[in-house]
Amino acid sequence: MEGKKVRESSVIIAQVMVSQDVNPAGNVHGGVIMKHIDTTAGVVASRHARCNVVTASIDRLHFHCPAFVGDLLTFKGSLNMVGKTSMEIGVRVEAETIRTGEVRHTASAYLTFVALDKDNHPAEVPPLILETEEELRRNREAKKRREMRLAERRRGVKC
Repeated sequence: MEGKKVRESSVIIAQVMVSQDVNPAGNVHGGVIMKHIDTTAGVVASRHARCNVVTASIDRLHFHCPAFVGDLLTFKGSLNMVGKTSMEIGVRVEAETIRTGEVRHTASAYLTFVALDKDNHPAEVPPLILETEEELRRNREAKKRREMRLAERRRGVKC
């Protein structure tokens, strides 16, 4: 299977936050941001694997700054690491106040997706080609997170 470069599957998705996305104080609900993060990561995973994918885990979702009604939220997603059937995607969320152009780092998350074949069994994914120092760093950090996830799973609940 031929490898793919990080940039081949990276995406930037933008969405204006409207009244249905916010609480009475005008802050965007965390769940709305989470849904867009999951969608962004799913697009990245699908573009890399070229098949159906499912969310296996969401790690380290951190909310840094609030987003408000009228803000333009930008979701930047890219692959950090690829295993045999799984992929870790990092998503960075920025909120832009359209009137002023001020941009705030709103949230970050790491998600693991698994590729599925036509019978909904895990499917092999192409290897990841790392080109830049940043991609290499992100890959090293993703490998450490994977080890922590696997250790937690060995101790955790099984379905």
